[in-house]
Formats: sequence, C-alpha cells, structure tokens
Amino acid sequence: MKLTLKIWRQKNAQDKGRMVTYPIDGIDGDMSFLEMLDVLNDGLVSRGEEPVVFDHDCREGICGSCSLQINGEPHGPDRLITTCQLHMRKFSDGDTIVIEPFRAKAFPVIKDLMVDRSAFDRIQQAGGFISVNTSGNTIDANAIPIPKNDADHAFNAAACIGCGACVAACKNASAMLFTSAKVSQYALLPQGRVEATQRVLNMVAQMDEEGFGNCTNTGACEIECPKGISLENIARLNRELLSAQLKG
Repeated sequence: MKLTLKIWRQKNAQDKGRMVTYPIDGIDGDMSFLEMLDVLNDGLVSRGEEPVVFDHDCREGICGSCSLQINGEPHGPDRLITTCQLHMRKFSDGDTIVIEPFRAKAFPVIKDLMVDRSAFDRIQQAGGFISVNTSGNTIDANAIPIPKNDADHAFNAAACIGCGACVAACKNASAMLFTSAKVSQYALLPQGRVEATQRVLNMVAQMDEEGFGNCTNTGACEIECPKGISLENIARLNRELLSAQLKG
C-alpha cells in the first residue's frame, strides 16, 4: 500500500508543534500500525532525518503505552484493541492517516506522539492499593469466600491497563473511567473494604488535582476502551464517593 501520513511533530511541551506530511509505500496489510511507523522511521534515519517519537513496550495489548490518536480515534478504527494490535489491513491503498498524541491538559506532550501519563500513576498512588500485613500472617487467596458475580466484576475492572484512551475520547478529558475501574476492583472485594472510604476520597481528589475534566455522560470512554471497561464502574465510583462523603 501507498499511504500519506500526517503526523504531529513537537519538540517538547513548550514547543508549538505542527503537522508534518510523510508519504510511505510498501506497507503490507499484515503489518501492525507500530511496524508501519518502524518502517517510516527506518526511512527517516537512512535519510539523516529525526525519527518520529512514539511510546511502546510489550506490543501485545497489555501495557497500554502505545496509545495514539489515529484519524481522530484513540487506538484507531478497530474496537477492543490497542494501537499495537491495529493492523494495516484496516486501511486502504492511497489513504491519508492523521496521527496525533492523546490530547489532555493532564497528559503533556514529551515529544512528538509521546505524552506523560504519570498523572495516572499519582491517582493510583493516592489509593489504588490495600494495606496487608505480610509479616508471616499471609493467607491463601482462596481462603475468603467471594460471590462469583463480585469476583467477575472485580476482575473486569482490574483489566484496565491505564492507556488513557478514555481521557482522549472524552471532550472534557475526564479520567472517571480509569479512576472508577481502580476503585471498583477493590470496592467489590472484602480485602478492599477496610480502606474503601479513604481510598475513593483520595483518588478522586488526586484526579481533580491533576486537571482532568468532569464526566460528560456520553459514553465515548467505554466505546474506545481497548479492554471494554464498563460505565457501570463510574456509577459505582459515584456511590462509593457519596457514601464516603456522608461518613465525613
């Protein structure tokens, strides 16, 4: 395939940035999107030009670091996949593809297509954990009976990989889906109930402090989420938050 790539180039968070057009050919439909960018960068390097910076790690849809805005959609035109799982067969010969970083105040650009998503780490650090005594008093994981429905919902929430697609899809750049998934995976289990009140208060406060917007109720986050995290988690977060606030 021959393609025209319109790629956002930006030196750092202070740079104004601009779109740069790159023609590319010889792209096979079985290539992943990131492999296509590798081909582009090989060509740029061979010509003595600076390669396009983009983030990636596992390339197996697990880490979430490959996040890109492709033709206006987080992770591109497919569903329930990350960018590294998107294949070029989803595009046609002669297509123009616009590639941008995830855009949010809380996700400042590091360079080109790479953004700083450490705001998610700080939300996790604010309460995304349980305090467990591991000094010789550990017990088997299956020693506490948990209803299967609760366990299933907790596992589904824990599937969130923190890629930021929910933020990129939201017109308010809200992190409610991410934060609610992290709150839900503990709120549904007895081990997480001990610190439930302080957890939701701390995580929501940190989310607001990072500069994420309010939930829009449009549901774009769930649609674009590569792991299909449900909006039900946001409803659960709101219930947990109201309960915590009433407790004072």
